[in-house]
Amino acid sequence: MDLATLIGVVAGLAFMFVSILLGQDGAGGIKYFLDAPSAMITFGGAFAAIFGGTSIKDFVGGLKSAKIAFMHGSEDPGAIIQKIIDLSNVARKEGLLSLEEAASGLDDVFLQKGVMLIVDGTDPDLVRGILETELISIDERHKTNISFWEDLGGMGPAWGMIGTLLGLVMMLYHMDDVAALGPNMAVALITTFYGSVLANWICAPFASKLKKVNGAEMKVKEITIEGLLSIQAGENPRVIEEKLKSFLAPGDRGSSSGEEGGGEE
Repeated sequence: MDLATLIGVVAGLAFMFVSILLGQDGAGGIKYFLDAPSAMITFGGAFAAIFGGTSIKDFVGGLKSAKIAFMHGSEDPGAIIQKIIDLSNVARKEGLLSLEEAASGLDDVFLQKGVMLIVDGTDPDLVRGILETELISIDERHKTNISFWEDLGGMGPAWGMIGTLLGLVMMLYHMDDVAALGPNMAVALITTFYGSVLANWICAPFASKLKKVNGAEMKVKEITIEGLLSIQAGENPRVIEEKLKSFLAPGDRGSSSGEEGGGEE
């Protein structure tokens, strides 16, 4: 569970409710912000527009990606570096073919695939090409989900404005009822409010979090590719460790047990 996303979403909702409660009508003011037709035109219209511009598979995938914002596992570059150092020590002591047994215990499918390519004696350029192609494919899938939330965030205010215009048109047709002008204008503006809430409370944070998750995963996989190619080239584990640590910020570079294997000549 990603607490930052959960706290951010809950806090945003809480701030909106508290601001309403602190208004002139207190708790009674909440009813002014609840309007079914406004919600239907704003939320329904926004989702319908996104649905019309994508495939069913991508639409469903985009909705499901909301779970990633809350439940994504943290990518730890230090952990993958340590795994690669461990593999390099095994390869240095027992040869590249010994990595086949070590690969069976890996829970990282991308790393496991790369190890098996090395064990099979695949040309280094081809190993890089295969893994980078998969990396690009993963990145594209992630960007499809990110685009879903960005597009939805753009549609929310647009459909909110459409709802406001519809409300204003109906209000102008009933100008003879002066007492109803204020309430009718308020209802017309509710759609704009709903559109802004959809865009800034849900869509923008989700898109931002998915971008960060994707960036972290891409960095880990880039480290993996460089580490595997270094193992295949027979580089010293100490050299591999220093090379991979260059991907990290200076404050995140710690000592690794790979130094023990690096001392063997």
